[in-house]
Amino acid sequence: MVSSKIEICEVGPRDGLQSEPRIWTVEERVELIDRLSSTGVPRIEAVSFVNPKRVPQMADAEVVMAKIKRPKGVKFAGLALNAMGAERAIEAGVDEVRYVVVASETFNQRNQGATINESLVGFSKIADKVVNAGLKLSATVAAAFGCPFEGKIEVDQVAKIASKLVDGGCVEVGMADTIGSGVPTQVTELLSVVRHAVGSEIGLGFHLHNTRNTGFANAAAAASAGILFLDASVGGLGGCPFAPKATGNIATEDLCFMLRNMGFETGIKIDAYIETSLWAETFFDTPLPGQIMKAGLFPDTVTG
Repeated sequence: MVSSKIEICEVGPRDGLQSEPRIWTVEERVELIDRLSSTGVPRIEAVSFVNPKRVPQMADAEVVMAKIKRPKGVKFAGLALNAMGAERAIEAGVDEVRYVVVASETFNQRNQGATINESLVGFSKIADKVVNAGLKLSATVAAAFGCPFEGKIEVDQVAKIASKLVDGGCVEVGMADTIGSGVPTQVTELLSVVRHAVGSEIGLGFHLHNTRNTGFANAAAAASAGILFLDASVGGLGGCPFAPKATGNIATEDLCFMLRNMGFETGIKIDAYIETSLWAETFFDTPLPGQIMKAGLFPDTVTG
């Protein structure tokens, strides 16, 4: 039976801003996160504990975490790719540590400077630290549908990596369409294969980009197949600094509108999200990709 509730994880403050040429100040990032945390979104990927020389947009993660509001019912996640990053995340007070392994060998080496096996070994080195700190440990298998350097990724490769992450202590696995190459039939196939590989107790979700305009169709397929969570980004912000031509994540407010009208519950106040998207858009020279912020909700906006 498919659950009527889907958890949304907002990734704009991390994945959304990391590819933008303009570096947001700590105060701007804090205000973005505070605006988002007041909308009813249950989880926010707020920061990344990576080397600021590689991703300067994510510098000062500890300062951001120290300044944000922590409303009840909202969990804050941080990305960490090594033991040092995990230690920083724990000290900064995140509720969840997220890790990434790319399903493509070439992409993993470009993204993380390591082989897939080295990244899996690295995961084992942070797992005990995170679990012993009483924090949630989750992971994402990136480029799960396709790689800009190697082409199509086989579902068995994704399932193999997911299984190793679960064996290492991960309680939740997201599958990322990093370059936006997937289509709905691939979503349902991948979900089925990975579910069989990791078992029914592990939470599964998708992180979808809209590069080829299939992100929302993929999200609808995932929701109908009984997914636990979906990542999305306010206004459709995002990309990947290491993936050529990668564009933004699916817009959170657009996703929530679609899910609401499909009969799913997210607990998010979409009007408040639209206001936040419009505010965020003022920091850019061009409009954000989100559509609901332009068109409005339906049938809510019908005046008769």
